[in-house]
Amino acid sequence: MKKQLIGIALALGLLTSCEKVVKPVHEIKVTYNTGVSSEPIDGRLLLMLSNDDSEEPRFQINDGLNTQLIFGINVENWAKDSVLTFDETVFGYPYESLKDVPPGEYNVQALLNVYETFNLSTGHTVKLPMDNGEGQQWQKSPGNLYSKPFKIRVASNGFENVSVELDQVIPPIEEPEDTEWIKHVKVKSEKLSKFWGRDIFLGAHVLLPKGFEEHPEAKYPLMVFHGHFPSDFGSFRTTPPDPNMKPEYSERFNIEGYNIIQQQEAYDFYKRWNEPDFPRFIIIEIQHPTPYYDDSYAVNSASQGPYGDAITYELIPEIEKQFRGMGEGWSRFLYGGSTGGWEALAVQVKYPEEYNGCFAACPDPIDFRAYTLTNIYEDENAYYYPSAHKKLEVPSHRNYLGQIQSTLKQGNHLELVLGDKSRSGQQWDIWEATYSPQGDDGYPVRIWDKKSGDIDHEVAEYWKENFDLRHILERDWDKLGDNLKGKIHIYCGDMDNYYLNNAVYLMEDFLESTTDPYYEGEVLYGDRDEHCWNGDPDQPNAITRLRYNSMYVPKIMERIEKSAPKGADLTSWRYK
Repeated sequence: MKKQLIGIALALGLLTSCEKVVKPVHEIKVTYNTGVSSEPIDGRLLLMLSNDDSEEPRFQINDGLNTQLIFGINVENWAKDSVLTFDETVFGYPYESLKDVPPGEYNVQALLNVYETFNLSTGHTVKLPMDNGEGQQWQKSPGNLYSKPFKIRVASNGFENVSVELDQVIPPIEEPEDTEWIKHVKVKSEKLSKFWGRDIFLGAHVLLPKGFEEHPEAKYPLMVFHGHFPSDFGSFRTTPPDPNMKPEYSERFNIEGYNIIQQQEAYDFYKRWNEPDFPRFIIIEIQHPTPYYDDSYAVNSASQGPYGDAITYELIPEIEKQFRGMGEGWSRFLYGGSTGGWEALAVQVKYPEEYNGCFAACPDPIDFRAYTLTNIYEDENAYYYPSAHKKLEVPSHRNYLGQIQSTLKQGNHLELVLGDKSRSGQQWDIWEATYSPQGDDGYPVRIWDKKSGDIDHEVAEYWKENFDLRHILERDWDKLGDNLKGKIHIYCGDMDNYYLNNAVYLMEDFLESTTDPYYEGEVLYGDRDEHCWNGDPDQPNAITRLRYNSMYVPKIMERIEKSAPKGADLTSWRYK
């Protein structure tokens, strides 16, 4: 009996010993098919895991509560016969390591966001994703390589020999065609081409006024609608909503059939555009994506180049020349929401005599003391509230009841997975690419450490002097005030999802306290309204966001009547 017990003990010991030497495997290997590329390639390789079968993993990565998993690494000169490995040291989101992925069944997919090499006029060489007509969307950028998703099982001890092959290429995007009403313009920018070391083009979708062909004598005022990359001119439809369209639910607005509402609003605008009493304008939506984002923020910056000058002095004059614009500062107006709201105000401030009014809805932070919920000048860390004993993360997104969906740290960590050196193509990185000085490596200098959130106050001072719009107005009001009287109009919901109303309050404090001269504009708030309320107190966000192209026209007409210089053409474009 004793011998049997000893034998059992030895066997158990051997089993335990065997178990100890079995190491968990937290690796996934990636290759690419020679049919999709025969040359070594650069880029950001992304690995995604999803337990949601509703769509491909690449379309399920976001900053919200329903995000799936993603991990990222840089690749340089990746040869066709080389295998790259994602292991537990690779940074991920929302789990920081593959070893943290819970057991279960997942769809796995990989994608390479391809980088190109730019030899900048500053003497730097950088590698960045060139926009390919999609507006810097890594999930669908033409030329990017990806794999078809397939299922794997993650066990408690990791993965079993998972290999992924990139064998698909995202196809080119067809450019929109001209119509009777909408024309498409593309202009090579000499200023930007010189900066980037290659040909860079700016584009625009142009909505023509009724009677454009019948009234060759008319010259028109210009409305510039700023915002994210537009694939075509939006919110304009010459026919009623498609009767066969299946109603779709909008989670954002909690509305069934919002797609039908969108088409109806676009058709209503078309009918309004044709009414006898509607002023005849040219409206343009600009395409100015950069290798950092879906648009440039329409200002000159150290790492992106002179987009402000290129748009104002190259693109807009060309459009006015082609489509009989008046071509004078008093006849140009700026408007937009969110990114477009910041751009409208920033362009008006940077080019005070070239434009005659801005209508900035829910603008991105216009005072960096309220860079959403961070004061970049006084706070030491962007991710956590100061506390000796309690570690509380700073939120970044809420609904109108104040319920939180994401934090600053989470959003920035997602960006760090998508791309280092401000190359994620996302919100915090484009602010950095626009506002920061250029580093010794040619990329934007970080405003804060992307992992820890520790703020660089020297960089913050650069931001302050060059892009903090409230500070610039206060600093230079003695020079700018007379040129900006009556031109500044700002609108924001007081429950903006991204806390953008906080900076608007600070801007309003300055504008209303300044009397030499008084700004003679307006700042309005929507009670309990979210992002992106734009000034209509009678309609919800879901409707007003579809009416940008008509809602400011009465204010613009009032501005024209008040400010047009003596002898200005106020009649040729007012035909019925």
